[in-house]
Amino acid sequence: MEINICIYHQFFYFADFCCLSCCFLVVVEIMELRFAVKKLYRTLIFIGREYPKGGTFFRDRCHGAFMRNKDEEDPEQIRMLISRGEFVVKELEALYRLRKYRAMKKRYYGDETYEETIIKNLKKFEDLPPDDKR
Repeated sequence: MEINICIYHQFFYFADFCCLSCCFLVVVEIMELRFAVKKLYRTLIFIGREYPKGGTFFRDRCHGAFMRNKDEEDPEQIRMLISRGEFVVKELEALYRLRKYRAMKKRYYGDETYEETIIKNLKKFEDLPPDDKR
């Protein structure tokens, strides 16, 4: 009879299938977390190309953040870090949308506010002679 050691549970077992199922689940969970971390990294690098300070600046900072946490082994801590990374992705998307909105607003309205533009257009309409009103 062969004696095996379960690395996750830290005890000896004699049957080949006694502890394999729980160890298999742990390995699957680790692989899923690994895939999620890789996906998050790729997403951040892709989104970071448009970062205001430059893509290289963002990539270096992102790489440094991932390298600081590369030795983390606790699944709950890894999930917490992944959720923080997903929050950063959402914040960057909001930043880009705001920048796009501001650029579009500036293009159409210049430095004046929306209300000032409406008032100016209404005054133009009121200044028209009566026969030109439609």
